Amino acid sequence: MIDSFFVPSFGNRPKHLVGRDSVLRRIEMALQSVPGSRERAMIILGQRGSGKTVLLLEIAERAKKKRFIVANPTVVSNGMRNRIMEKLRDECPEYLNETRKKVAGGNVSVLGFGAGIQFNEQASEEKSFSWKITEYCKNANADHHGVMILIDEVRSNSEELRELIISYQEMVGEGLDVSIVFAGLPMAISTLLNDHVLTFLNRAEKIELQPLRTEDIELYYLKAFESLGVEISREKIRLAAEEAAGSPYLMQLIGHYITLNSEGKMSESQFTDSLEYAKRTFKNDICRTSIAPLSDLDIGFLNAMVEDADETNLDDITIRMGKTASFVQTYKRRLIQCGIIEQPRRGKVVFAIPYLKEYLREQA
Repeated sequence: MIDSFFVPSFGNRPKHLVGRDSVLRRIEMALQSVPGSRERAMIILGQRGSGKTVLLLEIAERAKKKRFIVANPTVVSNGMRNRIMEKLRDECPEYLNETRKKVAGGNVSVLGFGAGIQFNEQASEEKSFSWKITEYCKNANADHHGVMILIDEVRSNSEELRELIISYQEMVGEGLDVSIVFAGLPMAISTLLNDHVLTFLNRAEKIELQPLRTEDIELYYLKAFESLGVEISREKIRLAAEEAAGSPYLMQLIGHYITLNSEGKMSESQFTDSLEYAKRTFKNDICRTSIAPLSDLDIGFLNAMVEDADETNLDDITIRMGKTASFVQTYKRRLIQCGIIEQPRRGKVVFAIPYLKEYLREQA
């Protein structure tokens, strides 16, 4: 069966945003806030597969309906500033006059006879990024348009990102109608907020994407499978929702593979194969890439947790690693900042990423 409903790939926008009603209400409030308010700078935090990019695309569409000129999500990398300006120019090129006339040469004779002056265009490269984006926003505002910049995959070590943020702060200081939205992993956002030059970002509106409720996923599956003509029992739908473990990406994967494997009424083997293939894909795409940047000691900490069924005592990690309590506390904080683990209560830690414990066991 052809799947025209689920979109299990990064950056694709699904037909419906599941379980994000409260987040969307906060976004609507931010779009209606006055220029310069804290809601005009938004930070979306979430793990891989939590739907950050999808939310950026949703924000872009809603902002355009409110007369914002939007630079669609730009990934932080070399050349980010140029891509932002290109996207703004594509939307409304008339708001940026990047060239001015420059005297190229001429001659003046006695009494003015033979006088001549030549002009040519001075290249826009002589203008700074800060000048360009400020000029653009001023002209757009004069035409009753706000300007919104969306930044994805935030990295804390990007000088181009720092320049953009400083330019934004200066534009806010000038009273311009401008908004900026960031999305990134918890660790990258945390490091960015601790930058001593960018302390004003701590006042930005922060949206932390929580796991989806199983009930919301189940309802989504019911409507989706009915629309697609997939014959599947309510019991299997409930189990599929539970197996998604609150992850928007895994929810899409499971729905996608169930749809592809559906041939008439779904059999037990087709259902089991769909779940297993979806989870295997999720482990490769999310679990593997989440721990790839970690150090051997980080991984050692995580491996000390896999022995437990649910929560792990920090004292047990100290014993299993043969390290001091202060050492374990240091790595606990690191892994919490990275969004790999959580501390549900004092002295206890759990995995924050679905199926990561299972993945580590398989790797061991």
